[in-house]
Amino acid sequence: MATEPLLTVENVYFAIRGNPILQAVSLQVSSSEIVALIGPNGAGKSTLVRIVLGLLRPDHGQVRLRPGLRIGYMPQRLTVDDTLPLTVQRFVTLGTPASRERVRSALAEVGAVHVLNTPMQAISGGETQRVLLARALLRKPDLLVLDEPIQGVDLTGQYELYDLISHLRRRQGYGILMVSHELHLVMATTDHVLCLNRHVCCSGHPEHVARDPAYLELFGIDGARRLAIYHHHHNHRHDLHGAVVAAKEEIHG
Repeated sequence: MATEPLLTVENVYFAIRGNPILQAVSLQVSSSEIVALIGPNGAGKSTLVRIVLGLLRPDHGQVRLRPGLRIGYMPQRLTVDDTLPLTVQRFVTLGTPASRERVRSALAEVGAVHVLNTPMQAISGGETQRVLLARALLRKPDLLVLDEPIQGVDLTGQYELYDLISHLRRRQGYGILMVSHELHLVMATTDHVLCLNRHVCCSGHPEHVARDPAYLELFGIDGARRLAIYHHHHNHRHDLHGAVVAAKEEIHG
């Protein structure tokens, strides 16, 4: 018998003051699967995420979660006020109480245990995104919802974060729903792509979507070529600060 999907979005419509934001949008996410939402600004990606999280109610359609499903949510990069004394340890446990050992374990899982006692304002963009991911992992999720996980991260850090997300999927079996504008990176590391522009323009395996006329029309042929699948192969890795680490070394904790 087939395993029940973690998340099913079925024929969802949503409008604001009569202005359609989402029209007949459907998707599924299963365990150990990465589904990427791509599309231009204003396409409705963040609105769809809010509907999945239960923060917005669709006008029509259904969102079904597997019974007992736990969701870990990673928002776009947060900015912490310089006057607010907040260490990584305290930040990670806001709204999700956890022991210091559990926090340390979650940070180790994402390769950021070294910032445990560091003020949030003193860590880098790549470290911040890993801390946000660790916070989502504290919920022991079945489904991770990642909204632009590489926001504010340099190119080297982007590769490392996507490698880390793939690693977590393989190791823990998470289902992952991920929103991103970085198509050339997302489409190389995901199982299923849904191209959204208020409605589903096209969906399927990344290589199929990259050749779909609706995708080419949405981004323009030149833009689509630039953003086509990019397979990144290295015989080495980089740590959080960009230093080269031998491929055989483990940096995820």
